[in-house]
Amino acid sequence: MLKRLIHILWPSFLVAGVADIVFTTLFDPLEITYHGETLFDQRIAAYTVGFFAFWLLGIASSAMTCYFQRSADEINRCPLPPRSRPEGCPKRDDGSGCC
Repeated sequence: MLKRLIHILWPSFLVAGVADIVFTTLFDPLEITYHGETLFDQRIAAYTVGFFAFWLLGIASSAMTCYFQRSADEINRCPLPPRSRPEGCPKRDDGSGCC
C-alpha cells in the first residue's frame, strides 16, 4: 500500500512543481480576478494555492491510473477468508454456494 501511495504522490508532486512554475511564469497571480476582485493579496499565497491545486489534480490523475491498472483478479478477489464468507457465496469452500 505504501508503494502504491508513493507511486501516486511523487510523480504528481513533480508535475505540480513544473505546472506551478509554468503557470506563474505566464500569469501574474495578483492580476487574477474573480467578479472584479483580486483573489490574492500576496504572490506567495497564490503560488502556494496554485501548487496545491496542481498537486491535487496530479494526485487524482495518478490515482485513476493506479485504479485502472488493476487486474481482474485484484478487482474480483474476496477480502474474506473462505469460511467467513456469507451463506450462498459461490466462492465458499464448504459447497453451500450456488452453482
